[in-house]
This record gives sequence, structure tokens and C-alpha cells, in this order.
Amino acid sequence: MSRKTRLASVAALAATTSFTIASAEGSGANAQVGENLQISGPELTEEVVPVFVQKEVIQPLPESGAAEPQALASADTLHELVARMPDQTGLSREMECLAGAIYFESRGEPLAGQLAVAQVVINRADSGLFPSDYCGVVFQRAQFSFVKGGTMPYIPRGTAAWQRAKAVARIAHEGLWESEAADSLYFHATYVRPSWSRSKQARATIDTHVFYR
Repeated sequence: MSRKTRLASVAALAATTSFTIASAEGSGANAQVGENLQISGPELTEEVVPVFVQKEVIQPLPESGAAEPQALASADTLHELVARMPDQTGLSREMECLAGAIYFESRGEPLAGQLAVAQVVINRADSGLFPSDYCGVVFQRAQFSFVKGGTMPYIPRGTAAWQRAKAVARIAHEGLWESEAADSLYFHATYVRPSWSRSKQARATIDTHVFYR
């Protein structure tokens, strides 16, 4: 076949084929009274040029360390659920902030107390009254006393306490276990009585922390 004939065939094939483009993650401090990431693509117009993928597209498999949802759902206790959570070696910045708050605020507390601290951070991010992301909540000025100069202290990442904090953070973030803190936005240690607590409604007392809405 001549070069001219091949070009004509290609042009005919292109003229009869249509394409569609589809657009497609402790203790001693108190939570005092004191941006969601949006991903969007360009709006399609008549000037958008189709992009043709030459390689086969394969949906990625789940990470090897991912826990089966059925196994997590069948846990009878929070302790059992924490034990079943897979180790998370690479946390996002937001999850690092959430786990850090758990670690520094409540690593010496029972798991229910750690989950309650995480729930307060999540509730604040969802409330519209505080920064809308975990790091914004944790680093908000004069809210968590373990934050010094806008930074979080060093975390010994090889400890069992940090592993538990990471597991509790994921459980809270994914809503895998209901917390006694419920809709709480504040908490303080039982050995102090801040003035703001008198105007709040107590939701739960867990070990050495009282949680309020």
C-alpha cells in the first residue's frame, strides 16, 4: 500500500470514529474555647482537545496492608478494633495532625478517651465554628497547649503509644466506632475547671477528661 493510500485510510477511519472524554485522603492539655480540599478539573468546551491513551488502563489494587471491611465491622470492642487496624507507615499531613492530637492529649488515657479526643478535633473541623481541617483545628492559636510556637513536639514513632494513636485516628476519621464524646467541641482535664465550662453542656467524662458541647 502506498504512503498516500495509508494516509487516506487513516483519515477515513478518523472521520468515522467518535470519542468521549470522561472527567473524573498525652496528656495535660485542653481544647479551649476559642479548608476543605476541593479537586476540580477544567470545564469542557468545544475547544478541549481529546487525549488518547495508548496504554491499557488498569484499576489499581488496594494496598497490601489494607484491612478487610468485614473484619473491622465484626470487632466486638474498641480494643479489638484497634488491634485489627493495619499499620500505617505513610500518613497524610491531616492524619498526622489528628494522630498527634490523640498522642499528646490522651496517650495515657483508655482507648475510649483517645477516641473522644479525636472526635472533638473532627467535630470542630465539621462545625463551621473552627478551621475546616484537622491541622487547622490542632494548630489554632491557644487551643491545644502541647502546640508550641505553631509546631508539634517530637513524636517517638517507634512506640506502641504512637501506633495506637494512628489506629484510633483512622477509626475516628472513618467513623468505625461511635465515641462517647458524641458532638462535643471542647474538653478539659478533671483537675481544672475553666470558666468557659459553666456555659457548656457536659457530654461525657472519660478517665481524666470532661467533654462538652
